Amino acid sequence: MTSRSPIIDVRFKGFIGNFELNVSFEVPMRGITAIFGPSGSGKTTILRCIAGLAQIPGHLAVGDEVWQSETTFLAAYSRSIGYVFQEASLFSHLSVRNNLVYGRQRALKAGASEEIRFDDVVLLMGLGALLERATSSLSGGERQRVAIGRALLSQPRLLLMDEPLAALDRKSKEEILPFFEALHETLSIPIIYVSHDISEVERLADVLLLLDHGRVIAAGRAADVLIEATLPVASRPEAATVVEAFVKGFDSRYGLTELELDNQTLLVPGRLAETGKAHRVRIAAVDVSLAVDRPSRTSILNILPVRVKQVHAVNEAQVNVVVTIGHCEGGTKLLARISRRALETLGFAEGQDIYAQVKAVSLVG
Repeated sequence: MTSRSPIIDVRFKGFIGNFELNVSFEVPMRGITAIFGPSGSGKTTILRCIAGLAQIPGHLAVGDEVWQSETTFLAAYSRSIGYVFQEASLFSHLSVRNNLVYGRQRALKAGASEEIRFDDVVLLMGLGALLERATSSLSGGERQRVAIGRALLSQPRLLLMDEPLAALDRKSKEEILPFFEALHETLSIPIIYVSHDISEVERLADVLLLLDHGRVIAAGRAADVLIEATLPVASRPEAATVVEAFVKGFDSRYGLTELELDNQTLLVPGRLAETGKAHRVRIAAVDVSLAVDRPSRTSILNILPVRVKQVHAVNEAQVNVVVTIGHCEGGTKLLARISRRALETLGFAEGQDIYAQVKAVSLVG
């Protein structure tokens, strides 16, 4: 018999003021768990309860440690967490180096072992050129990288991030997101990540919790939750599929990376990663078109055999069609957004084998 993988077990039920939170979920002690939902749905309240900054009746266990129960409530300072807020909240009178050192020294004084080392964090978060600078001279993205570095050097067992990119403009977000991806790939610390930006969730999350009015309405692998046609997230204009594919090679003549997905080739612009490595790709539902017969003489490079699994109305003019790659059961799912007129004209039905077309230039790797 194999032992169960360690989890974070969260159960809260009660009120803060007039707001009722009633959630129960288990997430793995690895990877990034994203909490997504509209403003006022309770995302930050959950983080504050996990951190011990707010108290609602319930149960909280992080691996083999119980932080809250009917008889236990660990104070915030006794919980091994790193917390990254919307604003970096750095010490303005200290340099970048000394902000980082503060996090490290505080952890060591509390008796934590130094599993995450200073030089490793500096390299991981790209802070080498910033160490002697005053924090007031940093850009918003640089400040957040320092804040994350300081949180990591506190040697946390769990990292909480409360909309850490919300205060940044789009350019700054694009600059810092690769550091989040490196953090995810390099460290084994579980991260609970709150966001109102679905593009961040698509790019980073392994597990996704959808929250509404203080309750979890869906939970599971991010790729599965995002494509569930009956959920509100799949009805958004920016709805998309996130898939994991493997790099087959790079076509230097045309600047295209060749990915393998369910024994099919997917072409994506640019050089994404080394051959053999897994890579996450976002495919917008509006960029997937469907055809009864295999198209020929077309500028669309990605033509995939698929099977219709589910059809769900979005509004009076549009429908979501969930298909699986391959003319077989069990393939990777894709979400296509088409018109209701196209659905009725072409007569797509569940179980039908058809073809999906995806423009290579539309893909984001």
